[in-house]
Amino acid sequence: MGFGGLSMVQLGILLVIVILLFGSKKLRTLGSDLGSAIKGFKSSVSDEPSDKEQDVQRYQNLTSKEESHNEQ
Repeated sequence: MGFGGLSMVQLGILLVIVILLFGSKKLRTLGSDLGSAIKGFKSSVSDEPSDKEQDVQRYQNLTSKEESHNEQ
């Protein structure tokens, strides 16, 4: 049984061709770059507000306090 309609032999041949084309060092670099990109994406999508969002929230709080102070 294969993956996506490909048998294990076909996947092996494909892997050998990719290694020959790019080289193992380039593939390791590509893998680490892909991993760091995925990690960065996950951290940006997480529920934790970033520093920039916290700064915006603080600014909005300050301006709303000033507006309420000016109204009085």
